[in-house]
Amino acid sequence: MKVLIIEDDPTLNKNINEALKVENLNTEYVFDGLLADRMLRKNNYDCIIMDINLPGKNGFDLCKEFRLHNAFTPVIMLTAFSELEDKIQGFDCGADDYLTKPFFMRELTLRVHSLIKRNKQIHSTHTSILVADDLTINDAQKKVHRQGKEISLTPREYQILMKLMEKKGEIVSKPDLIKEIWGSTFDANTNTIEVYVNFLRNKLDKPFGKNTIKTKVGFGYYLDLK
Repeated sequence: MKVLIIEDDPTLNKNINEALKVENLNTEYVFDGLLADRMLRKNNYDCIIMDINLPGKNGFDLCKEFRLHNAFTPVIMLTAFSELEDKIQGFDCGADDYLTKPFFMRELTLRVHSLIKRNKQIHSTHTSILVADDLTINDAQKKVHRQGKEISLTPREYQILMKLMEKKGEIVSKPDLIKEIWGSTFDANTNTIEVYVNFLRNKLDKPFGKNTIKTKVGFGYYLDLK
């Protein structure tokens, strides 16, 4: 397993590098966004650890451009701030997870292992084309269509929709979604799921005048397929 560390603080970069090597993970590291961009286009990695405030090109732009040619390699964003807007922007750019500095190295390594494991499971599972009402998922091609129009989703948006589609209208709890997609190490009290469900509604429902993704308060989410 190979992880790319993109962090401009030399001490933190070194500490992350050493912590991952203890976990028997191969690492490469870089200190600025422009060089990181070239490395991401040239090489393949199993996970990316990316700071937001980088010289040359910030993490938001770097992640967004990375997702144009790689939709599924997990990205963990690091930031010195815990503002909700920063997290929303990070997730919207395609990040899979978020850690606020300072953090425990053990937490970072657990999240790296969890994301790599989940990504492998997703790619090893081949599901047939799923159809519900006017929604269609072609899992082999990772494509979603509604009323014949293709809808571009981030990897985590796609996974949440896939889980809801597989349940065929049954309620899926927030903890189950978190465990399925991020793993058991992810904070179950996070509002990450709410953020992603809102993104999905803005892409899948609102443009088509639909209200497919429903919330059962206190229980979870389901697709209203009638």
